[in-house]
Amino acid sequence: MAAGSPRRVCSVGATLGEGPVWVGRENALWFVDIKEKRIHRFDPADNALTGWAAPSQIGWILPASDGGFVVGMQRGVERFDPATGAFTALVAPEAHLPGNRLNDATTDAQGRIWFGSMDDSEADATGRLYAFDAGGVRDSGLPPVSITNGPAISPDGRTLYHTDTLGKVIHAVTVNDDGTLGAMRVFATIEDGAGYPDGPVVDSEGCVWTGLFLGWGVRRYAPDGSLLETVKLPVSNVTKIAFGGPDLMTAFVTTARKGLDAAALAGQPEAGDLFAFEVDVPGLAVTEVAISGR
Repeated sequence: MAAGSPRRVCSVGATLGEGPVWVGRENALWFVDIKEKRIHRFDPADNALTGWAAPSQIGWILPASDGGFVVGMQRGVERFDPATGAFTALVAPEAHLPGNRLNDATTDAQGRIWFGSMDDSEADATGRLYAFDAGGVRDSGLPPVSITNGPAISPDGRTLYHTDTLGKVIHAVTVNDDGTLGAMRVFATIEDGAGYPDGPVVDSEGCVWTGLFLGWGVRRYAPDGSLLETVKLPVSNVTKIAFGGPDLMTAFVTTARKGLDAAALAGQPEAGDLFAFEVDVPGLAVTEVAISGR
């Protein structure tokens, strides 16, 4: 549960801040601004924000086991080298869908990346969920939706949480022993007026936290899908949290200015900034992407 009130920790002004991930080897938070095609690194020790330009819209960034990073670009999965700022293509699962882009991702305990795509115009049901494993990509087999978010993986690795943002539903999907997906059920539905479920993440008790776009906060759900808690923020477009700090008990929160007109921005001038609050239950360390020699 939340142990402290949200506070702004860094002025970012992101159009669409997303994909926060705590990189333990650096004690730093990495995240992206999808629409501005930017990668950000925030160091809480000195409140320093560093940025890199990306060649196209970038949905997520994850640390790799060889010390580098893997990113989800509009055009596909790529390597990113912060030292040079270079991007190297790995695989493009949707080269036949130029109107799509990659949107959100996580790793499981085996170092596989589970990631989704979406219709960049947020209209057609062309978004799918994929797994990046041993350098190759396979379709998860889940039904397509317009905007995928997440996924997130339970602590025991047996359940994958997959968000249909426009459908306002978080699904729970069984993960089989071989890494394929099984039965899918409704885990939680966001009621009218509460916003849209955005990026999910799981804590060490197996509870699911989700950002609420246009919902002014984040929610925490028990493993059985019951709502435990809502943490309010001073901005409407809350996208995703990541657990960080040495004890993984600080929740960092990305937010967005996307879709807000001048009047709305005047009422929430911190929109698009990075926030944080303390929690009583720690998160889970991120497993680095299993990749080498690429």
